[in-house]
Amino acid sequence: MLHKRVQLGLIHVAVAITLVPINSTLNRVMIKELALSATLVAALASLPYFFSPLQMAIGSFADRHPLFGWRRTPYILLGLLLCVSGVMLAPLAAFTLAARPGAGLALAALAFGAWGMGFNFSTVSYLSLASELSGEQGRSRTVSVMWFMMISGIIITAISLSRLLEVYSPSALQSAFRAVGLAALGLGLLGLAGLEPRSKEQPIPPDQRLSWLNYGRAVAGNPEARRFFLYLVLLLGAILGQDILLEPFAGEAFNLSISATTRITSIWGACVLLALLAAGFLEGRFSKRQSAAAGSLGAIGAFLLIALSGVLLNKSIFYTGVVLLGLSTGVATVSNLGLMLDMTKSGSVGLFIGAWGMADALARGLGAMLSGVVRDSIAQFSHDAAQGYIIVFLLESAMLIVSLSLLRRLDAQALRPTGPAKDELNLVERVALANDG
Repeated sequence: MLHKRVQLGLIHVAVAITLVPINSTLNRVMIKELALSATLVAALASLPYFFSPLQMAIGSFADRHPLFGWRRTPYILLGLLLCVSGVMLAPLAAFTLAARPGAGLALAALAFGAWGMGFNFSTVSYLSLASELSGEQGRSRTVSVMWFMMISGIIITAISLSRLLEVYSPSALQSAFRAVGLAALGLGLLGLAGLEPRSKEQPIPPDQRLSWLNYGRAVAGNPEARRFFLYLVLLLGAILGQDILLEPFAGEAFNLSISATTRITSIWGACVLLALLAAGFLEGRFSKRQSAAAGSLGAIGAFLLIALSGVLLNKSIFYTGVVLLGLSTGVATVSNLGLMLDMTKSGSVGLFIGAWGMADALARGLGAMLSGVVRDSIAQFSHDAAQGYIIVFLLESAMLIVSLSLLRRLDAQALRPTGPAKDELNLVERVALANDG
């Protein structure tokens, strides 16, 4: 099973590394070098995440419509090709947007839209495949391998981009993005080769098909599930919403080069990886709720340090904040994934994993939009771009404080659908068991 886990990890890495140049390097170039509105950049960056509700529909469609005997491979491949196309097209779209806004906006929507559709197609498909190949007992080990490989891939990609862009030019940026796209394609194809066994199963009969709305109603009908969903949106929106602003902020506040700001992602990723490794040794000593709270408190401290660095124009404080943010993100990721699984032992893991995926994507999108709009509004009002960034970091600290209050009110035992939602869930589970049989 190890080689299959590694192959799944390669696919996870392939999709994840296409996000690094788009969500870090390109954001910096568009906001600082090209002087584009942070709101516009945030809207483009968040566009893929607002497609996230499609994940449930894509997964349901793949269940019912296998192609050539494969239920997941064709959709993973399609998603990978769209991600690669989007990342290769993105630099051209950015430069066109600065020179010819009309044509550039259309090209940017195409590039970011392609990446977004690819992300949604591939993510739901390879996570479903990982669940099917691992079984319930091996699922957590598979997730650990995949996330470890993903963070490692992000670090390597950020370091490579930093070196490729030591001397910045538009052609160097396009070449770097092309290299990432080709690397992602190669890794993804290597991961897909022979991974999914070909099946002769017939498609699910029409009378047994359930829409993703059935699944959504089963989750939404439980107050505790709704509270957990809101908690995740606030937590992830704060921690991940800074993605589009951290590098432009470093460029504006400290006049760092593109190569130096790209290296911030590798520092952050290394700290996330360290936290993931440490979490394995600390497991059992602290509850998942305590670890989740610690991750949130650490992230609050990190944002306050980053905001303070902007006030004092102190790079040492900034990098301390980045390190603390990476460590806190790692702790929060491990503890909240574990908390989610603990809260979904009632035979409905798939439903709530889907809710986690939607919360993650929605949080990224809303967090990015909020960050861009607030940054631009404050900067326009105060005529000081740095103040816009500082207010965003303080606002994200406030979001984490609210998420902590929700965390304290969560009850794992209460996360069981009741009433109509319970009947909906029972129907979902009966159909799933019938299909498995």
